[in-house]
Parts: sequence; structure tokens; C-alpha cells
Amino acid sequence: MALMTAQQVRDPYALTSADVQNPPRSLGALIRKLGPGIILAGSIVGSGELIATTVLGAENGYTLLWLIVVSCVIKNIIQNELGRYAIGTGETTLEAFDRIPGPRLGVSWVVWLWVLMIAGTVLTIGAMLGAIGEVLNMLVPAVPINVWTWLIAAVSVMILLVGEYGLIEKVSMVLVSYFTLMTVLAGAMLVTQPEYFSWGRVLEGFTFQKPSGGLLTAVAAFGITGAGSVELFMYPYWCIEKGYSRFAGPRDDSTVWRDRARGWIRVMGVDIISSMALYTVSTVAFYLLGAGVLFGAGIVPEGSEMIRSLSTMYTETLGDWTQPLFLLGAVIILYSSVFAAAAAHPRMLADVAGMLGLYDKHDYRRRLRVTHVFVVIYLVLPAVCYLFVGEPVIMVKLGGTAEALLLPVVGFSTIYLRYKHLPKAILPKGWLTLGLWVTSAIMAFMMAYAIIVPLL
Repeated sequence: MALMTAQQVRDPYALTSADVQNPPRSLGALIRKLGPGIILAGSIVGSGELIATTVLGAENGYTLLWLIVVSCVIKNIIQNELGRYAIGTGETTLEAFDRIPGPRLGVSWVVWLWVLMIAGTVLTIGAMLGAIGEVLNMLVPAVPINVWTWLIAAVSVMILLVGEYGLIEKVSMVLVSYFTLMTVLAGAMLVTQPEYFSWGRVLEGFTFQKPSGGLLTAVAAFGITGAGSVELFMYPYWCIEKGYSRFAGPRDDSTVWRDRARGWIRVMGVDIISSMALYTVSTVAFYLLGAGVLFGAGIVPEGSEMIRSLSTMYTETLGDWTQPLFLLGAVIILYSSVFAAAAAHPRMLADVAGMLGLYDKHDYRRRLRVTHVFVVIYLVLPAVCYLFVGEPVIMVKLGGTAEALLLPVVGFSTIYLRYKHLPKAILPKGWLTLGLWVTSAIMAFMMAYAIIVPLL
């Protein structure tokens, strides 16, 4: 199959009056315009939920349920404002953050911090590739784990070299649906088993207790559950590729443009809330399973036995017959994160390369070629990392910590853009601005806590 070229696909980053559309007025038309949030959920419901969240529950029991809920809910305000900025200006996240004042080396220091974070998330992707290989090896023992890891990486490269936004959205929807349904079912069954669950324990989880287990796991879970730094950076790219910015049209500050842009911002808001509901329910279900089943049994998933340990959550709540379903679901849920990340990050790396003047990124044919090169690199490096590290849980914790440490920078950079560069015609309401400040302050406090406590 031939690679997708600029002749086959309109440049989604170019704003022209020919692409202008009025926002949908009916519910059916609105639903058809949703999609970026599904891809985001595909990225979120993977390493964060299946690995970091369940390990956090296994280490701490119910006591940190509050952390999971806060992590899933509060970051959406920043996500909304970055999406608003993309619709109002047509700029990508990295182009926007390139406006942040401070040291520069070709691009802003915030862009370079993102590059460092992506280097850290290579470990997370490697962990998920390795975990997928572990599951497939359990199903087909004749094929070694490392061989499965490379096969999955190769298949992903082939899919992403021929697919653009529409395919990515459809694949993400299928991947997310199966395991979300299965996990919610297991969580519902957990409620009926008093040896693992009680509402008193749930209420205890909202008493804001400090981590009794691993601090690194708590920090990683906060960074990687819900919309982490990775997802906050990538979401505006999917909004642009879905067409929200093109539909709003080039900014002219007219009343017609303002109303149209606000309409597409509302569509984006529905997209954000829908995906948040989906991954919050899934994340809470994962945490309850880890806290109820694994913590109660004294099992903390680690090393090559991670998947076997995690499968206990399902066999103990639904029965031994669910293990094959869990293994299939584990492949799907882990692969959804690999797929979403490998689709988004090469686009962003190509964006940085263009910002540094390494090619003309307004030439969409060349932009696609650079993106495809990064697709290959981004999937080969994680597979190599897994070969040398081979500890998925540790790799996820390190990758999640890298994400978490960048959260305050993302928050306060978004505040700067809101006051200095966001078109006044589409400024957020006062309560959203207040929420933006509060969310950024909470994230800064969490990261300061994570850094200072170990030192003390």
C-alpha cells in the first residue's frame, strides 16, 4: 500500500476560508464531530490504568482513591484551554509554547522540556510493548517475548505509515471499547464481594491520606492517569486534524468568526467531557480492583510476573474462565496506548523539526515524510529499551514521573497564553480562568511534595 501523500490528504494545519463550517446544531451532527477525545482515551487507558493505577492500589489499598479522581478531573481545564487556543489561533501546542518567554536555543525552553519528557516516555512505550509481548507469549509460548515485542512494533509502523487521522480515530474507538466494558464489569462484580470491597473503604479513600506505599508510584500515577502532560500536549493536534480549527476558519475578529469559533469550542468541550467520563470510570475501576483484590492478597505486580499478577483481579472477581478474556483485553488496552502515542508523538517531533528550520513544515508532503521517519524511530527505540531494562512496572513509573514533573510548566504556560496571546473574542469565562489557576497550583504542589519529601 502506498504511503499517504499530500495529494491524497488536505493539509489539516492550513487554515483557509474554503474549509469553514458552522458548528453542528443537532445531537446527531454533534456526535459525528466528536473524536479527538477517543484517541486521547486510547492513550490514557493503557499504561496509566492497567499498570500504574493498579500498582498504586496494590501498594496503598483504598487510601489514595482521592488522588486518582483528582488526577482524572482537574487537568481537563488545562486541556480545554489548550484546545481553545488551537481553535482560536490555528497554532499547535508546541507552536503556542514556543511563545513562552525565557531561554531559547532555536525554540523555547518549554519545547525542549517537552523533548526531554518524550525521551522519558520512550520507557513507558517500551514497557507496554514488553507487556504486550509477555501476554502474547502466555498465549503462544513458542514465540519468545522479545520476538513478539518487535513484531508489534513492526505492525504498528506499517499501520501508521499508511493511515491518517480518520483511521487512527476508528482504531482507537475499537481498542478502547472492549477493555473498558470488561473492566467496568469486573469493578461492578467487585462491589458484590465484601472480602475485597466495602463502601467504608471507599469513603476512607477520600480522606486525603498520604501514600503509604511507594511515593514514586503515586507521582507516576498522578502524572500518567487522566490527561497527563503527554495527552495535554497532543490533544490540540487531534483537534486540528479533526478539523475544529479549519472549521472555525482564519481569525478575522469579526462577530461571525467569534460566534463560529465559540461554537466549535463548545463541540470540543463536549468531546473532552465525554472522554473524561469514559476514562475516569475505567481508571476508578482499575484502582478499586488493585486496592481490593491485589492489596488484600498482598500482591504487587512487578517484573515478568506483572501480567499474571494483574490477571488475578479478574479471576478473583469474575472467575478463572475470564483469564483468556483478560489476556486479550490486556493486549488491546496496552496496544491502544502504544498506538495513540506512536501516532501523536512523531507528528509533534516533526513539528519541532520544522520549528528548528530543519525543513519547511508548510510543505505538507515533506512534513508527512519527516513524521514517518519519526514513527519508525519512536517505535524502534522503546523496543530496544525493553530489551535492556525488561521491567515494565519500573519503566512505567519512570516514564510517568517524567510526565508528572512537566505538569506545572504546562499549567502556568497555559495561563501565560490565556492572558497574552489568546484572542479576546474567545476568552474563557471567569470560573474557567479561576479553575486554570487552581489546577496549576495543585499540580505545582503535588510535584513540589514529590521532590521535597524524599529529600527530607
